[in-house]
Amino acid sequence: MAKASKRYQDVYEKIDRAKQYSLDEAVQLVKETASANFDETVELHIKLGADPTKGDQTVRGTIVLPHGTGKVLRIAVFAPGEMAKEVQDAGADRVGDEDLVEAIEEGWDDFDILVAHPQMMGLIGSRLGPILGPRMPSKKAGNITPDVAQAVKDLKRGRAEYRMDRGGVIHLPVGKVSFDDEQLRENITVLLETVDAARPSAVTGRFIRGATMTSTMGPGIKLDLSNLVG
Repeated sequence: MAKASKRYQDVYEKIDRAKQYSLDEAVQLVKETASANFDETVELHIKLGADPTKGDQTVRGTIVLPHGTGKVLRIAVFAPGEMAKEVQDAGADRVGDEDLVEAIEEGWDDFDILVAHPQMMGLIGSRLGPILGPRMPSKKAGNITPDVAQAVKDLKRGRAEYRMDRGGVIHLPVGKVSFDDEQLRENITVLLETVDAARPSAVTGRFIRGATMTSTMGPGIKLDLSNLVG
């Protein structure tokens, strides 16, 4: 087994793996243990008491974090021609209809998220579905909407989709290490409250079982949820 580096040892010695930290303590620690030479992303991993194999216990939704995620999204929008200027003014990086479909068919993929007006789905569904797969616009993710300009504004402000994975865990970025403490605290609090409110009626017992905060290259820091969720 390879010997851990001194940096690795120094970082992990700061964390008590058995302890659950208050939100204030966790925010301080996630910054202290972020030692990469780039602005690391801060992530929250939420363990739920829901069964991901049961359709009536699915947990999925969207959230606009108060301070965004720190990532500048590249957004491409499928919109009718008369909407192009409004969508561009909202901050879209590219807007189109047939021309955008053709560009993606030819290999263009310089985007993070696609947004589509409902009337455009007939044009793009069959042609781009096999190419884009899970990157296709989705109603559940809020990316198929008649108000495409507002969707772009929300995404630029920090709207993100959360969904439970097959292990019953939600993973979501909640900011950057460079965020100030209050920005991280507010983003995390809003995310926990939003997920808690999304509890399916079919779930029994405790819903949010645990939460761990980490930076891109840092260790996991367990949160004390007693004062954060019911």
